[in-house]
Amino acid sequence: MQDRVFKTKGFCAAAGKAAIEDSELCGAIREVFKGQADDLGGGVWKKRLNANRHRSIILARGKFYWVYQFLFSKQTQSNINRQELLAFRKLAKTYEKLTRQQIQMLLDRQDFTEICHEEKN
Repeated sequence: MQDRVFKTKGFCAAAGKAAIEDSELCGAIREVFKGQADDLGGGVWKKRLNANRHRSIILARGKFYWVYQFLFSKQTQSNINRQELLAFRKLAKTYEKLTRQQIQMLLDRQDFTEICHEEKN
């Protein structure tokens, strides 16, 4: 896997509460690469996790890196609404402009955590 994959601090906390391991996230991102996810447009993807009990929102930057941004339970929220989708698209555009140095700063501040970096295809 040459693409870099991150999860945000908020996603990290939500995934921990839902008992979703990084290994599941890495498997899910491989499925996204194969087109097995919902492309919501504007760099926003929705992927099922945790035996279909949760949904993740993943933001992509030109398919060079991917950010697990938001996690929600299917039981408590059926889907994201239009306003949330527009906000995620705007955030994806913001992420597109990040430089390598800015990404490193996010990692250093622990706003991002890199996952799947040990896997190579």
